[in-house]
Amino acid sequence: MPSWLNDPIAAPSASHVEDARRRQDQLTKPAGSLGRLEDLAIRLAGLQRKHRPTAERVRIVVFAGDHGVTAAGVSPFPQSVTLEMIRNFSRGGAAISVLARQLRAVLEVVDVGAAGDPGPLPGVISCRAGAGTKDFRAHPAMDREELRVALQAGADAVARASQTGCDLFIGGEMGIGNTTAAAAMVCALLRQPAILIAGPGAGLNPAGVTRKAEVIDQALAHHGKHLRHPLEIMAAVGGFEIAALTGACIAAAQRGLPVLVDGFIVSTAALAAVQLRPEVLPWLIFAHQSAEPGHQAVLKALGATPLLELGMRLGEASGSAVAVPLLRLACALHAEMATFAEAGVSTAE
Repeated sequence: MPSWLNDPIAAPSASHVEDARRRQDQLTKPAGSLGRLEDLAIRLAGLQRKHRPTAERVRIVVFAGDHGVTAAGVSPFPQSVTLEMIRNFSRGGAAISVLARQLRAVLEVVDVGAAGDPGPLPGVISCRAGAGTKDFRAHPAMDREELRVALQAGADAVARASQTGCDLFIGGEMGIGNTTAAAAMVCALLRQPAILIAGPGAGLNPAGVTRKAEVIDQALAHHGKHLRHPLEIMAAVGGFEIAALTGACIAAAQRGLPVLVDGFIVSTAALAAVQLRPEVLPWLIFAHQSAEPGHQAVLKALGATPLLELGMRLGEASGSAVAVPLLRLACALHAEMATFAEAGVSTAE
């Protein structure tokens, strides 16, 4: 596996955290009265090593890939939708395209392994590990070289974001069948039964969810002894886009770049990243709680409390994008409010 996975990860700056906490205590408000907005500003100050953190320069990267397990009927949508959505992203017609424009964020799409090659498209970067993963009911989803390429695609995306200047990195995903791959990974990573983790994904009915859980159980039983390490689990039942997101989480922490984590699938990648490198966790801010039932198990395992709960389960980094204004407001309040001394306002006794 890539040697860079073991590169050092610095801790957030304790001195900037303390300075930010002191400033919050001096602003013209009762201490703690802005709740988690105060915590966000303090965390970002430590992560960015700034006295006045910012969330203006946002980079959103959507990784797209296909899954052989769709042959098991685990999605109501055909596999061709992945390729069609890549083209939709390129044209600016997807939900995340709209949200990125509203946020003035840079949006990049990385084809890390759709079943069909879309060819050159505006705003789409080709880093293909393969033409979709294999059906993991009977085969490993990917081999070691495909896994390496997918992890590297995530690291390369972070490098591009860092080189162009970025306050906040957001990863998203697109791929028919990827909630099945994510649920299978969570079951293996957390030793949970599939019936508790599998969810409706793109719109399965209860019978479909039961069928998805059975497919996952079948795959986990088949791979058995090859599910001992996060990278083994990823190769056995994961997805190219999930591997890329795992690589992105690790690479962002190594570069000192905060990550705003989206829903179930991105959080699954984050869980794998943290199991590989526990030092990644402080660099992750969790945007929202997905309506996918497995997401709650992932959040609990990571000790994470998301910022929002809006019943979203679209993916594409849409939940993270919706949370960006909260971070921007937290930073503005921290930077622009007057202190008691500046405003001539009496402090509490």
